[in-house]
Amino acid sequence: MPFELIVALRYLREGKGQTWLILTGIGVGVGVIIFLSALITGLQKSLVARTLGSQAHVIVRPREEIPRVLPTRDGAVRDATVERPAQRVRSIVQWQRARADIARIPGVVATAPSISGPAIAVRGDGANSVLVRGIEPDSYGRIVNLEAFLKAGRLDLDGFKAVIGTGLAANLGLEVGDRFRLRVGTERDDAGLAVYTVSGIFDIGNKDLNERWVFVSLRAAQSLFGLEGGVSAIEVKGAEIYDAEPLAVLITERTGLVADSWMRSNEQLLTGLRSQSSSSLMIQSFVILAFALGIASVLAVSVVQKSREIGILRATGTSRAQILRIFLLQGSILGLVGSAVGIALGIVLGVFFSRLARNPDGSATFPVSIDTVLYLRSAAIAVGVGLVSAILPARRAARMNPAQIIRSS
Repeated sequence: MPFELIVALRYLREGKGQTWLILTGIGVGVGVIIFLSALITGLQKSLVARTLGSQAHVIVRPREEIPRVLPTRDGAVRDATVERPAQRVRSIVQWQRARADIARIPGVVATAPSISGPAIAVRGDGANSVLVRGIEPDSYGRIVNLEAFLKAGRLDLDGFKAVIGTGLAANLGLEVGDRFRLRVGTERDDAGLAVYTVSGIFDIGNKDLNERWVFVSLRAAQSLFGLEGGVSAIEVKGAEIYDAEPLAVLITERTGLVADSWMRSNEQLLTGLRSQSSSSLMIQSFVILAFALGIASVLAVSVVQKSREIGILRATGTSRAQILRIFLLQGSILGLVGSAVGIALGIVLGVFFSRLARNPDGSATFPVSIDTVLYLRSAAIAVGVGLVSAILPARRAARMNPAQIIRSS
């Protein structure tokens, strides 16, 4: 065992009270860092999963129709009135080509064509305003796992079959196998009205979506909205959820279509997530500062207490570099052992807190995300802070004049 390590361990053993005190402080600090990081990360992952569990990362749509200029009665353009035309469900021009172009963009994992449009769901005397979504189950399943949300029936959209939410089913008194009508606003006589059979009922976890969404086949939606062979949107899933906005910008540049990312559609959620991360980082910084000052204080006291021994060591040939390494080793050992205590404490707090409260579906109300990377990062922080905190006391010890110390003692 190296000489410096033997002396460092001896000094730590001789000051047991101080050593245990600082180890407790480091352990609590590291435990707080691990628990806080795990809690914030778990909450963020849960919020994002719930948000993106029912939607694509990017939705590509055609541009809005351009407002037309209506001249006055005398035909004077200078006094013209600009009237925004009523927006209708329109198809993306050459959507197959646009979809192929999007699929070739780096970072795109999956694409799915879809049609979305407003309608009225009617059964008997009951009627609800709904959003009809025409999809291809296979391609859409790579974007959103709709089958995972099914509470009854199955995902069968063949022919005139539909999958509806629990809220709509309750409002219209529908169960699997019941029929209802869908009516959309259209000027065509051969479109806009159809009778569908409920094949499945889903619960996405969002009351509004459960009451409004109705899934039908893409072909049925094309017929319902008079878009034979067309689609009104291309839904995109990216490799990284937080790269959705740059991906949307790239899609717009490549295709000329309107691409909206989940980050733009959920700006308030994103702001909340960033605020959580900033708050967590600030708290962790203060915790790190607290146990850094603790290590520095203990080692500074140790230098004063061991000044006579340091003088004897210097007089017997111990170099300044060796004295410096002795106290740097003390700081590193305190950080390493303290991080082990903190990791254990963080795991206990995380497991306890995650089991403290449960949602109705059995999931944790406060999910905690703990992984090996978090352990290693926390241990590295503790050892690094211990080493840095020991620099000043170590330099002070190394600069001591052995003759003056021995004479004064």
